[in-house]
Amino acid sequence: MHQRKPVIGVMGGHKVTASVMDMAHELGGLIARRGWVLLCGGRDVGVMAASARGAKEAGGLVVGILPGKSTARASADLDVAIPTGLGDGRNLINVYASDVVIACPGALGTLSEVVFAIKHGKPVILLGLDAGSALDKYRRGGKIRNAHSPNDAVEQAAACL
Repeated sequence: MHQRKPVIGVMGGHKVTASVMDMAHELGGLIARRGWVLLCGGRDVGVMAASARGAKEAGGLVVGILPGKSTARASADLDVAIPTGLGDGRNLINVYASDVVIACPGALGTLSEVVFAIKHGKPVILLGLDAGSALDKYRRGGKIRNAHSPNDAVEQAAACL
């Protein structure tokens, strides 16, 4: 019987620094080299675009869950682009479709994905994202992990699978 590939959701902002873009690119490549599917928000900007490009360059499968009704703003590195027409509501789909969520720096959309993941029992790994003290009890309870590098995030994701 064929075993399903793990799906790793990479979440993060659309307006981020060059160093965050580099980190997301490296993360995408590491995920692909594990043979895992990378799922992201699918757009052609920020963490979404950088992680998709990294995964694609490493020969991985990349799925994008888009907020709009079309693929007009989709990253060119997606293998599968899924327009939802749901706007930020697609964040819940991102979480449900992921086996593990790795959250990179971002803003409220990224934080919503972290909260949805906790609420729905998905492992969450924070990579450079300060989620604030409001989530400390989940960190203490092991529902949120902190990673110090893309490689550390992938190793922790493997442990969660």
